[in-house]
Amino acid sequence: MGMEFNAPRRILTGEGCLADAEKYFSSMGKKAFIVTGKHVKKLECFTQVMGFLDKNGIQYTVYSGITGEPDDKMIDEGVKLYKREKCDFLIAVGGGSPMDSMKAIAALVTNGGKISDYMGKTITGKIPPMAAIPTTAGTGSEATQFTVITDSEKGIKMLLKGAVLVPELAVIDPVFTISSPKSVTASTGLDALTHAVESYTSRKAQPLTDTVSLDAVKRIFRYLPVAYKDGNNMEARTQMSIAALEAGMAINNASVTIVHGMSRPIGALFHVPHGLSNAMLLEKCMSFAADGAYGKFAELGRAIGAADSAMSDRSAAEAFVSALGEMCSICEVPTLLEYGIDKSEFMAAADKMAADAVVSGSPSNTIKEISKEDILEIYASLWN
Repeated sequence: MGMEFNAPRRILTGEGCLADAEKYFSSMGKKAFIVTGKHVKKLECFTQVMGFLDKNGIQYTVYSGITGEPDDKMIDEGVKLYKREKCDFLIAVGGGSPMDSMKAIAALVTNGGKISDYMGKTITGKIPPMAAIPTTAGTGSEATQFTVITDSEKGIKMLLKGAVLVPELAVIDPVFTISSPKSVTASTGLDALTHAVESYTSRKAQPLTDTVSLDAVKRIFRYLPVAYKDGNNMEARTQMSIAALEAGMAINNASVTIVHGMSRPIGALFHVPHGLSNAMLLEKCMSFAADGAYGKFAELGRAIGAADSAMSDRSAAEAFVSALGEMCSICEVPTLLEYGIDKSEFMAAADKMAADAVVSGSPSNTIKEISKEDILEIYASLWN
């Protein structure tokens, strides 16, 4: 059976690579719609983007109304502004939220309707050109066909997809991640780790995704603790940016599994940042999933040096799961209680969260049969 590997048409990496992107902006359109957040708007990289556009005579409109958890209302506002300003291509500058929002806005300006209309469907048709410039190393949205937007009425995070949502241009300049505080470095880095592990152990994994997933896991275990401890370490920032890109390309083709399925409802109902809710679930979920694919988890354990060839696959897999927990400890991931979530409120919402997780389809990619009851047990175990 043939396999497809989908990635951005053009990827630029390395310090200063934004300058190399300048020549591509003019070929994308005449007026850019820049999607970002209020904090990113103040950064030097944002000023650089506007400078390149000015230099090339490209007009632009800035939409900075994106927060950490984008919802359908923000997308609707963006669509209205895009049309009113008569823009013809989009640039996202920021973390996963601006990049996801850019994709949703691009889809609606040509396809029409509301973003909730596309839940459970594949977005198709021609959409405006998009360029993604991440300022964090984690979400990998610059390389994926996915966007996650909250339905504000239903209180759910909608996973929307379509090959047309892969940005035409991805600009991975690690310099832009230097400004990330420790908490963001941790949550986004652990998001990338979750992507890499889930794609490697997904039912949809293939040789190409395994290659980038495995490399991403190794990079993250080596460099995330360094970047977390010293945010100015350029080598660590560079390697984490590459790892996030690799992990993004991996999930773009092999998808995610149980962690993401369970994480989205936590974010939607309790407003926990996506990478952090992934991290809270990571060790528990992978411990549950490991016996469905001891061999693959064992390969990960040996790759990071947590296990050796003399160990059985089961022991090596368990060593890897323990290493995931240790990484979360290094990055000071809080428990639900420490984050300030009320246990009674959480458990009261657990049935809805489990149902939403199942409906998302992500848990079914896990190499192990997973029921709603299994998911409920894992949610409950987060309080142990």
